[in-house]
Amino acid sequence: MDLSNLKPAEGATQTKQRLGRGEGSGRGAHSSTRGTKGQSSRSGAGNRPIWFEGGQTPLFQRVPKHGFNNPFRTEYEVANVKRLQRLVDEGRIDADSPVTPEILADLGVVRDADRVKILGDGSLSDTLDVTAHAFSDSARDKIEEAGGAVTVLEE
Repeated sequence: MDLSNLKPAEGATQTKQRLGRGEGSGRGAHSSTRGTKGQSSRSGAGNRPIWFEGGQTPLFQRVPKHGFNNPFRTEYEVANVKRLQRLVDEGRIDADSPVTPEILADLGVVRDADRVKILGDGSLSDTLDVTAHAFSDSARDKIEEAGGAVTVLEE
């Protein structure tokens, strides 16, 4: 046996019913199994987009819309000072080596290193040299109070 003589099992395949092929076919005479009248009995009219609601006002137009979505907003991946301290305590980063967005992404603190902002939740006792795209004022103060340095990357 090889690929050239494979066949489906007996009775596994059937020819599909062809509609609208005359009286003798059993599926043709008047409306070809589409029913009488209405949108889906017409040629081409039954093919509607999935969101179509029969002429009723669509859901996305009925729901209230609030606020403003700024298309130019810069989204940051965030990391808190307490998370940096925990990484030092766990030994995953050295207090001597600089902390960069790439290192934070490798450790799974942020998803990607494109834009990282350090926030000031928690406390920091170790001296860290932190490099990121943005810092909150409280994070900058806490890192500098612990004897560390803050470097802002240009976007």
